[in-house]
Amino acid sequence: MAADDAERVALRDRLALAVREAGAVALRTFRRDPTSWIKGASSPVSEADIAVDALLRERLLSIRDAGWLSEETEDDPARLRREEVWVVDPIDGTRAYLAGRDDWCVSVALVQDASPVLAAVFAPASDEAQRGANRSERGP
Repeated sequence: MAADDAERVALRDRLALAVREAGAVALRTFRRDPTSWIKGASSPVSEADIAVDALLRERLLSIRDAGWLSEETEDDPARLRREEVWVVDPIDGTRAYLAGRDDWCVSVALVQDASPVLAAVFAPASDEAQRGANRSERGP
């Protein structure tokens, strides 16, 4: 296995572990009436969104020092100057999560020069996971 392939596999595996850890955090308050509020005009946010976001930020930035764009974090324009950016939705489907439905997930992608190069989606309530990597010449 080439060094680039080995790095890509290691990065993919660490990302898969991070989204599973994030899912475990979200499950702690799933169907337990977590504190929630509305941001903006009508977008729900819960304490679980914030906890998952914090865990993912810690884990992902230790995997790869990249810019950060998350639905639950104030945007930092410095990410626009970064070659790589983590794009995160800590709980994709917060309304479903708060309603106790199973159709929510943790969604993460690593984007390089505006192209996704690695992604993972994990649905903790059903223990379903998908991950993928773009094997471009410039991607991890």
